[in-house]
Amino acid sequence: MDRAVNAQKVPKRILSSLIASVSAGVVPRLGAPYIAIGRNDEIDALLSDLKGVSEGMASMRFIIGKYGSGKSFLMQLVRGYAIERGFVCADADLSPERRICGSKGAGLATYRELIRNMSSKSAPTGGAMSQIVAKWLSDIKMRVAEAGFSPESDGFDAEFEKEVFSTIRKMEDRVGGFDFARVLTEYYKAELADNDEKKSALIRWLRGEYSNKSEAREQTGLKLSGIIDDESWYDYIKLWASFVREIGYGGLVVFIDECVNLYKIPNRVSRENNYEKILSMFNDTLQGKAEGLAIILGGTPQFLEDTRRGLFSYEALKSRLSDSRFSDLGYRNMLNPVIRLRRLSDNELLALIARVTVLFEEYHDKKLKLTDTNMADFLSLCLARAGADEMITPREIIRDYITVLNILIQNDDARFEDIVKSIVKESTAVCENMPVQTAAKREYSPEDIEF
Repeated sequence: MDRAVNAQKVPKRILSSLIASVSAGVVPRLGAPYIAIGRNDEIDALLSDLKGVSEGMASMRFIIGKYGSGKSFLMQLVRGYAIERGFVCADADLSPERRICGSKGAGLATYRELIRNMSSKSAPTGGAMSQIVAKWLSDIKMRVAEAGFSPESDGFDAEFEKEVFSTIRKMEDRVGGFDFARVLTEYYKAELADNDEKKSALIRWLRGEYSNKSEAREQTGLKLSGIIDDESWYDYIKLWASFVREIGYGGLVVFIDECVNLYKIPNRVSRENNYEKILSMFNDTLQGKAEGLAIILGGTPQFLEDTRRGLFSYEALKSRLSDSRFSDLGYRNMLNPVIRLRRLSDNELLALIARVTVLFEEYHDKKLKLTDTNMADFLSLCLARAGADEMITPREIIRDYITVLNILIQNDDARFEDIVKSIVKESTAVCENMPVQTAAKREYSPEDIEF
């Protein structure tokens, strides 16, 4: 098989980031589609949710998988697809300092991270919030001008203000909506006055950077009723979703990963407060209390299923998220709120190895002395370990494989067989006692690889 046939030319900047990320076992923020293999059902289900979101509905999904199984990768992949389809995305990883609900800024820290990573087609890597607001005002100016009002005419400002208020007024009756609308209104006025200092102060409020109301009032010059804090941050996420959809985007897609950190909270009350907030978010999205909003949470099986510390320890969530008794019939159901990631098939793993080989050769602009049989042998070796059929993850395989490629690219006299010889010898003794159907005994054909 000619690997070059399947190669897809990747921009050097993206390729560099991509290779560095997969080498370190980190999910690439850019370029994920170039190494996407499998997960078609999961992607189709999540993209179907986005179609509903663009029509004013809301959704919430839980992506559950072991460490390294590809849940973070899937979330970044969907994030890229959503941005290309005209959505605004915001993503954050939870940590001991960032929670869904928490005192002393733990909840607010999650909001700040989401806003910092807010991205759109014009700012795919993050930092899109200021651009979104500026683009909104710019689009209004263009519409007013197209309606026949010259920017120098007396009626231009009045018509411009009318358009601004028609968008903002729809949010005033929601929780936090009056302050949100007031800040956007003042931002528009500061834009007209070319007052950068005032605009910066208002953007800080939208980012949740003020620690108290007094500071916010002093900096913005507005008598606002509150600030974005641990208690209210989710209400403002809903306002952002409504706002971005109102100004022409498909909606807001929020990705919150590493939810296992909630499972790790030692204090039961704090843990249950977070689960109660998740329940509130789940109810909002499914009961129509939010619009234009998709929430995707990523976590491990323990985070979901542990009846002592996981989501299933909270009865209201367990009754909503547990599998139906009709689920264990061998069929897949992508309409459930919980998407459990299966292990990639052997053929998909082999295709992934082949895809990484192509990208690695393209990045280094050098062909490796590596055959399709070598790739199949490497996969067999990885799957030969006891329990690998169920426990092996793409992250483990690709990290080990990149190590082999790094050695080959730096040493012209190196051969694949020599690099893995000691590992093969070590594995042989184990494999001799394994059943015939184990991965070490399988044979792969390059023709079986599907891209």
